[in-house]
Amino acid sequence: MSAGMDAMNETPPPPSLDVRGLAYAYPDGHQALFGVDLAVGRGERVALLGPNGAGKTTLVLHLNGILAGGVGSVSVAGLPVGRENLAEIRRRVGIVFQDPDDQLFMPSVREDVAFGPASAGMRGPELEARVMAALDRVGMAEFADRPPHHLSFGQRRRVAVATVLAMEPEILVLDEPSSNLDPASRRELADILRALDVTVLMVTHDLPYALELCPRSVILSDGVVVADGSTQELLGDDDLMRAHRLELPFGFDPRSVTIGA
Repeated sequence: MSAGMDAMNETPPPPSLDVRGLAYAYPDGHQALFGVDLAVGRGERVALLGPNGAGKTTLVLHLNGILAGGVGSVSVAGLPVGRENLAEIRRRVGIVFQDPDDQLFMPSVREDVAFGPASAGMRGPELEARVMAALDRVGMAEFADRPPHHLSFGQRRRVAVATVLAMEPEILVLDEPSSNLDPASRRELADILRALDVTVLMVTHDLPYALELCPRSVILSDGVVVADGSTQELLGDDDLMRAHRLELPFGFDPRSVTIGA
């Protein structure tokens, strides 16, 4: 058999994220998700949009097993999210919280970024190389020995991203990454995220930022996926936006923006 035929017969790698029929009700009876289906391919950057109370946080917390017990399935790179795989799933799914101070708690930047790999057993030169590589990817290597609380808010958010990258995740989940950033910090973070070679799922109300960074968007509303497609096309659909309480800044026309890769 030729090499070309071998390549054609190869099984494609599983998607980074595969959610099928996910439904979940909290103990108080509130039904947050009603059968969500979502597949995200390796290397995709996807924005998860929707009004408050849509179920976005509930969905994200299922990706690394913080929430469980619902109906349906969640897999990360073909690995089912479940108790037996929990340690590996939490390495593969890195969540960057909206407030970096929820993530940074060690005396120095270096120790914060080292915490995850060290907890997994990494030591010595290998650990130091992993830490510095993660800090270099977010432009914070020169701040390795600084206390995190001496950094600006934007710098702390970049260090928070580095703490996740140090675990070499399959998926980087970002919760409102642009919130409370000044324009320069917002642009710097966008440049960093565009350069990463990981799958990105970005939960945000910042619709221009979603348009800038994510070619694809998914709109979640009342616990179901109501739209999935090109970010530019979804944000340009006035009826869709209005129906799900999504509003662009005054005068911003997504159809006039040239979208990069």
